[in-house]
Amino acid sequence: MEEKFKDILSQYTQYSVEELTGELRFREDLDLSSLDFMTLLGEVEDTFDITFDKADANGIFTIGDAIDLIRRKMENE
Repeated sequence: MEEKFKDILSQYTQYSVEELTGELRFREDLDLSSLDFMTLLGEVEDTFDITFDKADANGIFTIGDAIDLIRRKMENE
């Protein structure tokens, strides 16, 4: 799952999958706009058959945050 998420994310950034580490922040380090971030979340929802609510999206700051949330959502849905 983590590798697939990073593969999707790499399409929105100038980073390769190997460069995408857990501590990188979406806005500050990867320079994702709000629109890009929301589009990314939509693609992740479709890919992993999960749903994020607004509170989920507001709590995601780093790649690690996103991976942890995806894991939790996949276990609960």
